[in-house]
Amino acid sequence: MAVLAINGGKKVRDKPFPAYNTIDKAEEEAVLRVLRSGKLSTYLGTWHDDFYGGVEVQSFEREWESFFGVKHAISVNSATSGLYASVGALGLGVGDEVIVSSYTMSASATAALVYGATPVFADIDEDSFTLDVKSIESKITPKTKAIIVVDIFGGVYDVESLDTLAKKYNLKIIEDCAQAPGVKYKNRYLGTFGDIGVFSLNYHKHIHSGEGGVVVTDDDSLAHKLRLIRNHAEAVINAKGYESVDELKNMVGFNYRMTEIECAIAKEQLKKLPQLIKERIKNVDYLEAHLKEIPFLSMPKRMGEHAFYVHPIRFDESKAGVSRESFVKALKAELPRTLLRDESDVLISYGYVKPLYLQPLYQEKIAFSFNDLSDQDYSLGICPVTEKMHFKELITHELMRPGMSQDNLDDVIEAFIKVSKNLDELR
Repeated sequence: MAVLAINGGKKVRDKPFPAYNTIDKAEEEAVLRVLRSGKLSTYLGTWHDDFYGGVEVQSFEREWESFFGVKHAISVNSATSGLYASVGALGLGVGDEVIVSSYTMSASATAALVYGATPVFADIDEDSFTLDVKSIESKITPKTKAIIVVDIFGGVYDVESLDTLAKKYNLKIIEDCAQAPGVKYKNRYLGTFGDIGVFSLNYHKHIHSGEGGVVVTDDDSLAHKLRLIRNHAEAVINAKGYESVDELKNMVGFNYRMTEIECAIAKEQLKKLPQLIKERIKNVDYLEAHLKEIPFLSMPKRMGEHAFYVHPIRFDESKAGVSRESFVKALKAELPRTLLRDESDVLISYGYVKPLYLQPLYQEKIAFSFNDLSDQDYSLGICPVTEKMHFKELITHELMRPGMSQDNLDDVIEAFIKVSKNLDELR
């Protein structure tokens, strides 16, 4: 019987896993083109032709529109900025409630707070990890104005049910598609089903420009407001002209602008997206064909295509006879770190992020004016599925990204199997 590495045995692998690096000669040439032009940005925060950005910004936005089949693509300096601008463009504010996911990146909830609205946390579905539509409906009140739904881990949310619910209660939908770019559901891209969709170009996403994001919509009015908020709205709206005072709501602008260099890189990255998604799916299919044989692990349910930002796996402690934490610690001890992520631990985790409502921001209600939130329940227990996944069952890993060869994947599989066959050492 092999001795587990965590107990002093030999590791399955010492050599670092290859980096996930999608940058090559095409991006290098794009950057040099912009540098040689001398125009790293041509934005002006006044009503002018350059209010909408330079050649690279506008070219990138048109290519994003063409790829995703949307009327408007507005580049921003991050998906976080995109979420904030989306809430602003919808006119949400004090007294309004926005239903958000309890299990996602923090900005998907704080976007409501930025404009004084109240985030209300709904639970997730235990198969897809996306928002549970029944939980959403149970949270709706007369104050509810919008839902921010997240394509978490790269999977598809319950599109039809949420659309029906939104129409029933006259609610707006912001789709946070940061983790699922390039994934289709019924021949239509995720990120294009809501009133507004938000994508990320952060360095650890499927494609990236270091930092950056894109907001999409088919609504002309929303697109106009998004562009105003991106670039100092209050400074230009008088010169641009407005027809009613209502148009001024939330028209305090920020500097959410993406640079010429970032947009030049992003154009090249977008060309690579379809193949990168195919490789992730292929790698996950290979892993799951082997890992599904381990009796205490369950592979994720796919509601359609999947981008696999991470690969989520459910762990059954009652079948394993050891805790998830013990299993993951032993698994990580068998494997190395990943190049370009040397500052990180082995790219396997138990859970994902702590349920957002348990963060100090919501527990103490101190970072913003929480006067309207005094009766909002953010206590442990409000989202039981989220808590079960995070504290007991969910394992996530990134060892299926493009660049991982079959030999690399075999080492990952070997580590899972080795630990699963030697659980007595952990008991």
